[in-house]
Amino acid sequence: MIASLMGTFFIYSTTPYYSLIWGVVLLSCLYINPILSQNPRCRTACGSIPINYPFGIDDGCGSPYYRHLLLCRESGTLELWTPSGRYPVRNISYSDPHIILTDPFMWNCQDMDDFRPTRAFSLDTSVRLSLSPQNEYLFFNCSDSDVIVEPKPIFCERFPDKCDSSCDSASYLCRHLPECASALRESSCCAYYPKVTESLRMMLKHCSSYTSVYWRNLGMSQYDQVAEYGIRVDFDIPVTTLCLQCQEPLKGGGTCGFDTQTENFLCLCDEKNVTSYCKDRSTSGHSRTGIIAGTVTAVTAAGAIGVGAGIWFFKKVRAKAPVTCGVQTNDNRLF
Repeated sequence: MIASLMGTFFIYSTTPYYSLIWGVVLLSCLYINPILSQNPRCRTACGSIPINYPFGIDDGCGSPYYRHLLLCRESGTLELWTPSGRYPVRNISYSDPHIILTDPFMWNCQDMDDFRPTRAFSLDTSVRLSLSPQNEYLFFNCSDSDVIVEPKPIFCERFPDKCDSSCDSASYLCRHLPECASALRESSCCAYYPKVTESLRMMLKHCSSYTSVYWRNLGMSQYDQVAEYGIRVDFDIPVTTLCLQCQEPLKGGGTCGFDTQTENFLCLCDEKNVTSYCKDRSTSGHSRTGIIAGTVTAVTAAGAIGVGAGIWFFKKVRAKAPVTCGVQTNDNRLF
């Protein structure tokens, strides 16, 4: 549409009146076109990963607590934004709320004794995300003069809060690296769980690299677990009466979302957005496209007014100005 208007604009650009009118129309369409092309529905998946409440990959979908955290690439790759960078999401579980991330900068089995530069992983403390206690961090080739590296009693693996903050050289995971037990031939390994990001940064100053291992649940028992590489991030699911009513199939089966300007709750329905639930006849709805994209009514109105004003001005000038075959003179000068 815009390309067609551009071609027409240049065809008529030799005549100043047509140039003015088509300029107004073109600028108006540039504002209006994004509104018409907005996808009115919340996407429910990115690649093979389901996107359910409280998350959303379209602005206005899900809970505002997790706004702008997830990014879905055109390739179908889902990424999580954190202060330390963007991390590919491997999986999201909603029954046991957590996200599994991969960090390409962390050590892996293919590296063996070759340690690449890495960076400390961190989370935004203002959002409802937290590092899971099921994570364990393994550090490699730490300086003995700067880091306390010593074996800990076996009960420390079960009750780490009752032990000191030394890096455990007798860790089970150091002796049984997942997927590659014999990958380290000349390097040392110790396990340490940093309670804050600054502790992790300090460790990396005195260690060659590190990696994160989480315990994936296989069954109902807490002992039925397997160690895998990755970062487990836990999240909360905000449960509200409004959201439960919105999702109720008998009440319309809407999608929980929010106004992108005020972040107040909205129930996103097929034809409109409401503040209660889709089949509630007592409430007035909002334009669905307008809410998902943001408040754009004013921009649309401005575009329409601009087109109307341009047409009125064209008619007025055309009635008075002489025909000059596109040559600008003092009699028909516009500016």
